[in-house]
Amino acid sequence: MEGYITIKQASEKWNITPRRIQVLCSTGRIDGAVKFGRDWAIPASAAKPSDERVTSGQYKDWRNK
Repeated sequence: MEGYITIKQASEKWNITPRRIQVLCSTGRIDGAVKFGRDWAIPASAAKPSDERVTSGQYKDWRNK
């Protein structure tokens, strides 16, 4: 499988955890990622997706409103 990298290689390349990459693959945020059995194959040319998680504290204490 030329042109593909593993989750571990992508985590070292992008400096994020392997579990986060699994989540990005399963939600379709990494273009061209393909699942083979239980493993993901990520294109070597794939760009690191932007981090769209909310870190501004916008939802802090949302239960108390």
